Amino acid sequence: MPRDQHMTTYLPVAFVGAGPGDPDLLTVKALCALQEADVVIHDRLVSAEILTLVGPQTRLRNAGKEGFGPSVTQADINAMIVEEALTGARVVRLKSGDPTVFGRLDEELDAITEAGLDFTIVPGLTSASAAVAALGQSLTKRGRNTAVRLITGHDMQGYADHDWRALARDGEVAAIYMAKKAARFIQGRLLMHGATPSTPVTIVENASRPEQRIVSATLAILPAILAESGITGPALLMYGLEPRDAVTNALPHVQEMI
Repeated sequence: MPRDQHMTTYLPVAFVGAGPGDPDLLTVKALCALQEADVVIHDRLVSAEILTLVGPQTRLRNAGKEGFGPSVTQADINAMIVEEALTGARVVRLKSGDPTVFGRLDEELDAITEAGLDFTIVPGLTSASAAVAALGQSLTKRGRNTAVRLITGHDMQGYADHDWRALARDGEVAAIYMAKKAARFIQGRLLMHGATPSTPVTIVENASRPEQRIVSATLAILPAILAESGITGPALLMYGLEPRDAVTNALPHVQEMI
């Protein structure tokens, strides 16, 4: 497809997935959108390396949100997107991972459609895919689990509740986003509903990035391991999974703390 034809799909607002952080994991379509944008409104977790890929004409606007910390309000982000798009600017709303996974996408789509604006969605690689790849594992495996859950540790009401009884069954797998501060709550709910204390839980910090770190634990000691590890970057809890032995032996950044 000719370049100019390809770019018309991005007007006026594109919701673009930046992937987990490694710029090599950015999709071609996402890269094209970044290089053609007039303004990129980005999340706090989008890596600096990806932000350097924008076009020379592009303005960057930070719309960072931090769980339990200082944040730009969702209402202000919605207004920022609408304000920029109504000037005729080509707007990219850049979200870490995939915009359709815990990205507050629907709220922002509602705001721009109410303003009479069109949009396109450019999916990205969600952090769970990068994290499980770092473990040398898969999210699903014949004979182990026929489903996988992508869940969040907290939501607008505080700690998020789930079907803990189903998740506590042997062989279940879940990628738990935004779970660092909710680790003790998650541990308590799972143990209360019959989960085995020795169930593996692996924390992947900064998945796919040069500073990636993998910390292994079990459900029984999860909060203590998180406290000892000093994890400060974006992290996923991979419930029911541990690093493959070959990965543990080969990669110096893997930290075993079982």
